[in-house]
Amino acid sequence: MTMAATRTLWANREFSVFWAIQTLSAFGDGFSKVAVPLLVLQATGSVAQMGLLTACGAVAGLLVGPLAGILVDRVDRHRLLVGSNVALMVLLASIPTSWLFGPQIWLLYVVMTASSAIAMVMRVASVAAVAGLVDRGQLASANGRLSTSYHLVLVLGPVVAGALAASAGAVSAMWVDALTFGLAAMGMQLITLRSSPGRHATHWRRDMLDGLRFIWRIPVMRSMTLALTVVIFLELGLVDVFIFLVRDVMQRGDQGVGVVLGASSVGMMLGACLTSRLRSTLGFGACMLGGWAVLGAGVLVVSLTEDFGVLCAAVALVGFAIAVTGICSLTLRQEITPEPMLGRVTSAYWTVHSALGPIGAAVLTGAVKEHGVRGPLLVVGLSFLVLAGVCVFTPICDGADALTR
Repeated sequence: MTMAATRTLWANREFSVFWAIQTLSAFGDGFSKVAVPLLVLQATGSVAQMGLLTACGAVAGLLVGPLAGILVDRVDRHRLLVGSNVALMVLLASIPTSWLFGPQIWLLYVVMTASSAIAMVMRVASVAAVAGLVDRGQLASANGRLSTSYHLVLVLGPVVAGALAASAGAVSAMWVDALTFGLAAMGMQLITLRSSPGRHATHWRRDMLDGLRFIWRIPVMRSMTLALTVVIFLELGLVDVFIFLVRDVMQRGDQGVGVVLGASSVGMMLGACLTSRLRSTLGFGACMLGGWAVLGAGVLVVSLTEDFGVLCAAVALVGFAIAVTGICSLTLRQEITPEPMLGRVTSAYWTVHSALGPIGAAVLTGAVKEHGVRGPLLVVGLSFLVLAGVCVFTPICDGADALTR
């Protein structure tokens, strides 16, 4: 990435506003992630209730995913983002408002389920919006900047939220999250997307299949989707296993878990900062295949080491690889997909390659329960290395150049 490109992106006022909005929203999310479990525990004392609430939100996001792309491509994306932020503000503000009259657990289920569904729509719309705010050559830099700030506030948000909850109560943290979405809605009024999708008159079922057809028709997209299905299957349960390894096997306690998760976030931030430069220097294929190889190597080190410092460094390496490959994958999709189809293609892409993730997490954690941590992690690490080797013979090596194949 050249200095000229950097200056041009920084001079893009509308993207800068969008970046600030996304960072603010992510910061606010950290408050809900701390406050909602605390409210459940204070009202019921039940860990099972916390798990059920989390499951409801996850199911809502999964069910809405395929429909989110259709909605993003059918309606004005700017109005959709503004309306979604307003809706989230109202939903989240209803929790502390109702808590003035006593705990309302049923409302948590309603709000968190609806919020997860709206958040999925916003996530798809935001991916499409970036393509309407920056030039094609700046997509990697833009995505890297968004990812960097996201991982930064992912660390800072819960820390500040925890301090606020301890001093003023968990309910106060919900007010902060609601406020951030209100400010985001106001900020969106300062943005004009370069283009808006056309309104489709076709049936919703055909719209849903359009995204899948597009992915299957483009060799590099097809290869990426199949490869990422394997990646998510292997990857989704890693954080849970890392936490178990640190806390229960290495006996490092909650503080050790915090250090390891912090190392992962640092690795992700570093990867997000460097992705644009790495891609312009090494190319898409090298970044993807090299990233998966580095990810595998990091997991192998975690499986073999007994040293806590080495483990933290390996986890940071894993986070670095996840950030680089994630941003490269996102950028390629934005570059290849016609803007009016970005919503449908994005939702189809996420839905397909995420489908086996929960199964993979269950298989990995089950294997850890039966055989211990080291063996299953060794298998996962080697699997990533094999995947990187196999993908050498796919269009992934050529990236966008594979469109001509």
